[in-house]
Amino acid sequence: MATYNKRGYKAPKPKEENEFEPDPIDAISEKDSTTAGVFNSLDEGASRTEEWVAKNQKGIFIVIGAVALLAAGYLLYKKFIVEPKEEEATNVMFQAQKHFQEATDSQDPKVSDSLYALSLKVSEGQPGFIQIAEDYSGTDAANLANYYAGMAYLNTKKYKEAIDYLEKFSSDDMILSVVAKGAIGDAFSQLNQPKEALEYYIKASEMNQNDVTTPRFLLKAGQTALVLKQKEAALKYFTEIKEKYETAPEAMNIDAMIGLAQ
Repeated sequence: MATYNKRGYKAPKPKEENEFEPDPIDAISEKDSTTAGVFNSLDEGASRTEEWVAKNQKGIFIVIGAVALLAAGYLLYKKFIVEPKEEEATNVMFQAQKHFQEATDSQDPKVSDSLYALSLKVSEGQPGFIQIAEDYSGTDAANLANYYAGMAYLNTKKYKEAIDYLEKFSSDDMILSVVAKGAIGDAFSQLNQPKEALEYYIKASEMNQNDVTTPRFLLKAGQTALVLKQKEAALKYFTEIKEKYETAPEAMNIDAMIGLAQ
């Protein structure tokens, strides 16, 4: 049978041996070479690490041992010193707290003053808040004693002492922390230091905002701002009470206060 070429047909050229196509074997070899280089680098790094560890082994063990001792020491200190001290402080504070509560409940100012004084000092063989704060420093009970002492001094008109103790108090309790800040403001106000009083009233109004303490200290902040002739600031505090705390007792005459600030 005859064969023929179509018009314009060209037979394909045979593939030349030196065309630039990657050789699979060479590619694998190159990949293996790169991988080997990476592992060699890792091996060298590991070797250097091992050498450093071997060289500094003694120091490493000393550091690890020191950390372990500190951790164990802290746990032992907390269990055998702090916790028993905390329990003891809580127990001895009972009598002082009892006097404080009786003073708060009494309707007779003289009786109240006497009971507050008893809560501050040793009574019936039990330490008062002042001694508890000193003897059990670092415990939660001592911290709480600072609060009680500050409030007892505030109620007996010893305002500088009240500030000293209340400033030592700190708490995560939403109410106590705010009341303590506001009480410092009250003490400064009684000392005729309205600028300092306003600072603490503002702090108290901004802390742990709620429907009870926030309007109370916003009102005091506004009243103190008026004393300082800061009408714009006073208007801001009074307006906040009107807009956000309209059901609070402090909102009862707030329109009149707003009128004074305008």
